[in-house]
Amino acid sequence: MTTTNSASAGLSALPRTMHAVLLNGLGGLDRLEYRTDVAVPQPGPGEVLIQVRAAGVNNTDINTRIGWYSKSVGQATASGGARGFERVDATDASWSGKGLEFPRIQGADCCGYIVAVGCDVPSSRIGERVLVRNMLRSHVGFRPFECWTFGSECDGAFAQFAVAPAGETHKVVCDWSDAELASVPCSYSTAENMLHRVHLGAERVLVAGASGGVGSAAVQLAKRRGATVIALCSASKADEVRALGADQVIDRRADLFSVLGENSIDVVLDVVGGEQWPDFLRVLRRGGRYATAGAIAGPLAELDLRTLYLKDLTLMGCTFQDDEVFSNLIAYIEAGEIRPVVAKTFALKDIRQAQEEFLNKGFVGKLVLIVPETAG
Repeated sequence: MTTTNSASAGLSALPRTMHAVLLNGLGGLDRLEYRTDVAVPQPGPGEVLIQVRAAGVNNTDINTRIGWYSKSVGQATASGGARGFERVDATDASWSGKGLEFPRIQGADCCGYIVAVGCDVPSSRIGERVLVRNMLRSHVGFRPFECWTFGSECDGAFAQFAVAPAGETHKVVCDWSDAELASVPCSYSTAENMLHRVHLGAERVLVAGASGGVGSAAVQLAKRRGATVIALCSASKADEVRALGADQVIDRRADLFSVLGENSIDVVLDVVGGEQWPDFLRVLRRGGRYATAGAIAGPLAELDLRTLYLKDLTLMGCTFQDDEVFSNLIAYIEAGEIRPVVAKTFALKDIRQAQEEFLNKGFVGKLVLIVPETAG
């Protein structure tokens, strides 16, 4: 095994510029600029350079672009997804609660091949097919409950090349397409992290937003753990969600309390929030657990504290991920235990169209951007 000690290995044969999508500030789709003359990044010590082949589209890409993470925003993602919000406090509009640096290359989902390595990284890693853990820990010294989001606090995968920490770039051996692999990092790690936090077993679990990227992942991952899965989605998507493994599918507009009854659910997994949120607590059994990793239907909710304490409920916010969460996902892939659903692919240059379709929510699974391999 050869390790580079000073200069980066593999860079001499690479182009100096690349195609990339730049986010030039908070706002609407017009803030996304497709460029063909962006400098190829250089891997530093302990880093690898990845030739990106595919990158998934996620809520976080849109939420970051429009500044939805700022406490100054109280609306649902879709209300500002295309045009942005009229007023946003840019100083806290990120995962970390700090202002973003622009221009930024977004993209939390990265599937590609290592083409160069920085010093102290074995040159034998060149050629590996990899996924990048989207919740990066190395940038914050691996401190508990701190992380950087790939494509938010640092540049991500909406480009032909991306730099990532070598220790958080995972080799994957499987027969999946690039688009399928690019569906995994953000959605599947978010879903697996919620299951990990609540220690889900062979229980009754309600998955809100079950047709989306995180929701469809949660259905599969919960079934893998032996759970009985009740999925919440629009009626038009029921058959597709049932095919993912859901035992019961409920129309998202239904009265949950009437359909399920009080104290009928062990665990709720939620990335939706919004007006239906109080019903999630009503259907939870005494001692039940609720986990959230998103609130696309609205971040503000009304909580009756009597429901919380009289039912001995546990409410969990899930962002930070223990190291084993992503490692476990790689193992599931290689063992053939999960398989994502790719609804549609787009060329990287068509990112605005992809995000518009994402906001319309007329699909099940993931939308994925295919990155051109050459500068032409």
